Amino acid sequence: MIRSVVRGFGTALPKRVLTNAELESMVDTSDDWIVQRTGIRQRYIAGEGETTASLGEGAARAALENAGLTAADIDVIIVATSTPDNTFPATAVNIQNRLGMHHGFAFDVQAVCSGFVYAVTTADAYIRGGLARRVLVIGAETFSRILDWTDRTTCVLFGDGAGAIVLEAQDGAGTNADRGVLSAQLRSDGAHRDKLYVDGGPSTTGTVGHLRMEGREVFKHAVGMITDVIVSAFDATGFTADDVDWLVPHQANKRIIDGSARKLGIPLEKVVVTVDLHGNTSAASIPLALAAAASDGRIKQGDLVLLEAMGGGFTWGAVLLRW
Repeated sequence: MIRSVVRGFGTALPKRVLTNAELESMVDTSDDWIVQRTGIRQRYIAGEGETTASLGEGAARAALENAGLTAADIDVIIVATSTPDNTFPATAVNIQNRLGMHHGFAFDVQAVCSGFVYAVTTADAYIRGGLARRVLVIGAETFSRILDWTDRTTCVLFGDGAGAIVLEAQDGAGTNADRGVLSAQLRSDGAHRDKLYVDGGPSTTGTVGHLRMEGREVFKHAVGMITDVIVSAFDATGFTADDVDWLVPHQANKRIIDGSARKLGIPLEKVVVTVDLHGNTSAASIPLALAAAASDGRIKQGDLVLLEAMGGGFTWGAVLLRW
């Protein structure tokens, strides 16, 4: 049985760090307020010459180097983003060109903060279907460019960055002991689209627009939705929360992360948290957190790793994989 195995990982962050203390001079907020409600202490903000594509390229190059591969070894590039460099073409083809790759194909996936989970699920389907042997999966965002910097309820939450993994087809025995993606579960419900959205677009306002969010409403739905898809992943594989070595959640809010872990019965010491360093980087948050935990030796080969996310739409999903 073909499995989609993580062969390499990498990240890229903008040069500028924006601390909570600096935000205090920009909007009516405080470090205490931000940390208490979100767990965020700083975030990275893209500057001159830094874009979603340039950050995505940086993460892609790091992932390829980590995997011991080059762009010539990649068949497909999938980029999860809500902040593309252009309305079209896709940021993925921009990155493909930056990498000097002129074969295969590349496209973007748009599922907001769930984007990386959607992209990994899509890559796994291409690999298991025989359409690709190696897929470069990238989550890259520059949310700072769609924020209303006068809205203290949203501008303190988000940051910029990119993370990437290389998924490779490898033969498995078809059991839960295999390395690679073991289960992927995706959901969406457009009835909630007005709770987290951008108030612009090519077909409506003709402008990019700004992010708008009903924070309490998002928080209210988040934990239930996240645990729903994780339970489905457990049901599909026969695993339980006790079997999970690491939970790598979307880094939106420390309270949502803690609440989800508690509801699932996963100890907080098994949860990878980087929201304090990066803020909410949307589709980039999971690969950034994955890379942090794999780089420092927490995530080791053979570990059972659970990825989960929820984002605008609402969209939500979970991927269970063996590292």
